[in-house]
Amino acid sequence: MKMENEKALGGIKARYQAMNVSQRYWWKVVALCFVGWILMYADRTILNPVQTLIAQEYNINNTQLGLANSIFFLTYAVTQIPFGVLGDKFGRRLVIMVGFLVFGIMTFFTGIATSFGMFLLFRALAGMGQGTYYGPQYALSTEAIPTKDLTLGTAIINSGMAFGTSGGYLLSSNLVLQRGMSWQTPFYIMAIPTIIVGVLFMVLLKEKVVRPEDQDSAATAAAAETAKPAAKTKVIDLFKNRNLLLAFILCFCSIYANFVIITWLPQFLQAERGFEGNSVGFIASLVPWASIPGAIIFARIYDKIKKTKLMISMLVPLSLLAVFGIAFVTNRTLLIVVLIVYGLTGKLAIDPILVAFVTKNAPRAALGTALSAYNFIGMSGSILAPYITGWIADSFGSMQIGFYLAAGLLLVGLICFSFASDKRNLTTD
Repeated sequence: MKMENEKALGGIKARYQAMNVSQRYWWKVVALCFVGWILMYADRTILNPVQTLIAQEYNINNTQLGLANSIFFLTYAVTQIPFGVLGDKFGRRLVIMVGFLVFGIMTFFTGIATSFGMFLLFRALAGMGQGTYYGPQYALSTEAIPTKDLTLGTAIINSGMAFGTSGGYLLSSNLVLQRGMSWQTPFYIMAIPTIIVGVLFMVLLKEKVVRPEDQDSAATAAAAETAKPAAKTKVIDLFKNRNLLLAFILCFCSIYANFVIITWLPQFLQAERGFEGNSVGFIASLVPWASIPGAIIFARIYDKIKKTKLMISMLVPLSLLAVFGIAFVTNRTLLIVVLIVYGLTGKLAIDPILVAFVTKNAPRAALGTALSAYNFIGMSGSILAPYITGWIADSFGSMQIGFYLAAGLLLVGLICFSFASDKRNLTTD
């Protein structure tokens, strides 16, 4: 029996040794995940500056335009948890690669849609392809990034969202609004790099790595785990964890506000603030550009103080006031100021802190599933925000109420998260 145990331990150590990575490996992970988010968000935002042209081609109103975004995020959101589970079971790199292949092909097909029904179908399938990314990607990155740099690394990855948002706005507004190309052109351009990056995830990254800081204890810990029955975490158990549940709620409120801005800000600037041509893309891009230093600076602060509630209580009130100000102020200079403030303190600054909070409170064996559940709840806000804001615009002749509603939800999220604890909740472990 002793010889069998030693043999089993040796096998475990061998497997873990094969997964050891260098100190520099995590930068490779961060760089590729960063590029993945650029493509994800660029695909989402190339649509927004040209929504008026799409509405004219298909003879649809603002509510239906909102539906085009909502159906994309519906399939994106509902596939989060299933793909998170599949990633934990069969391999996160494989799930991401297949998803990016679908995402890239459907982006190309969106440009050749001959009817609004086909357009909706291709956007829904593209959303499903993107649904493979969040949980598996953050599971890969959180396992690779050193603990002391986790929030910073996550913030750098998340800044890809800002580059993608800005890139999508500028690509679409420059090619279509400024140069007069067809609205389909940006979709064709985006398809090729998306497919290439999907393949790179499979080729360049490794599955379930052991960081240098953990390599001395990983095999011993793994051997200890074999001495007791594996505890299975059900999805419903994640929602019984108070800290996780409150993080999910705040994520929903934050993402709702963010997607009101991402989806409707370009059209709001054109229809209600008088901006035209390239200026639409430039002004709308102030939000993502400001979010890059904001996310990195606040992530670095969080890595040092590890006070989630303190950081949230600083950032969310400023974000709330900025969302309210976007709709309220009419002076162009003040509008630019509140857009920058939202960029600095909004979703992209909050998200790395919440991801670290979820990672701390989630069972390790179900980390991909927990992160997918977090994003599923959050992205439910992205399903509702485009459609509800479009309906408000059609019903009341202005998008201002939609922005006020977004600010109100941020207040709700802030109040709810005040009941969270900075101490780890062990309910699900």
